Amino acid sequence: MKIDNLLIFVGILIFLIGVFLKVCFKFKIFPLPGDIIIKGENYFVFIPITTSIILSIILTLIFLIFFKK
Repeated sequence: MKIDNLLIFVGILIFLIGVFLKVCFKFKIFPLPGDIIIKGENYFVFIPITTSIILSIILTLIFLIFFKK
């Protein structure tokens, strides 16, 4: 029963990330300089290197502040 809940959660999370990225591209928030975009006739590849680094720094600071021993 727990694996079903995990799969549903992961599916919803992937969906929300996709919607978030679609909205960010529409309002020109992304791509940041350093992100790689490859566009073809029938495909679109987005590799968010700079975005990943910024998110990593922000999450590290949040975890350091809230989960300090």
